[in-house]
Amino acid sequence: MPTRIGPVFISCNPGEQPPRAGMDERKKRARAIERRLAKAYPDARCTLDFRSPLELLVATVLSAQCTDERVNLVTKDLFRKYRTPEDYALAPPGALEKDIRSTGFYRNKAKGLRSCCRQLIEQFDGKVPDSIDALVALPGIGRKTANVIMGNAFGKTTGITVDTHVRRLANRLGLTRQADPGKIERDLVELIPRSKWVSFGHRMIQHGRRVCKARRPDCRHCPLDDVCPRVGVEGK
Repeated sequence: MPTRIGPVFISCNPGEQPPRAGMDERKKRARAIERRLAKAYPDARCTLDFRSPLELLVATVLSAQCTDERVNLVTKDLFRKYRTPEDYALAPPGALEKDIRSTGFYRNKAKGLRSCCRQLIEQFDGKVPDSIDALVALPGIGRKTANVIMGNAFGKTTGITVDTHVRRLANRLGLTRQADPGKIERDLVELIPRSKWVSFGHRMIQHGRRVCKARRPDCRHCPLDDVCPRVGVEGK
C-alpha cells in the first residue's frame, strides 16, 4: 500500500484549506503529484486552437470567463477574418464585438484586443513579443496570459500558468495557502522543477476539469488520493 504523504486533514468544507506544511514536505508532495499527473495525463496540452502567437494571444484573452470549447468555436471563423494586429485594431465599430459576442464580456474583450493590437503595431512592428516583461506590459495581458503565450507559442519556460483550476487544486493539495494567482505561482515554482512548469500547468488544469472539480471532487477516482492532505471531503 502507498504511504500517505503529509498530515491527514479531516474536513467536510470544500473551501477549507489544509494546515501549512514545511517546505521539504511540500516539495516531496509536489514531486509526487507531478509524477502522478504526468502518468495520468501524458498528452496534456494547451486546449486552445492556434497557429501563431497572435492567435494564441487572442484566444487566451477570449477564454476569460469562457470555456476553451466555446473559444475554439468562435476563433474557427474569427481567425479567417482577422489575420493581423491591424485587422483587430482597425475593425469597424461593433464588428469585432459581434464576432466574439458568444464568449461573454465581449465589449471589454474587444476593447482590450484593439488596444493590445495597436500597441503591437506601434511598439513591436505588429509582432507578438517573446518576452514576459513585454507581454505583461501590453493592455489586457496579465501574467497568466503571458505565461500561456511564452510556454505554448514560443516554447519558453517563464512560469506556471495559474488559472481557476490550478488555483483551486494548489490549495486543496496543500501546495500553497495563497489566493492571489501571482503568489500561488511563486509558491509553485519553488516546488516544481523548471523543466516541468509548462506541462505541470496543463496537467493540473486537466485534472481540475476531469476529476478535482470545484463542487464535487471525484476523490474516489483520483490518482492523487494518497498524496492529497484533504481527507473526508464529499466523495472520498
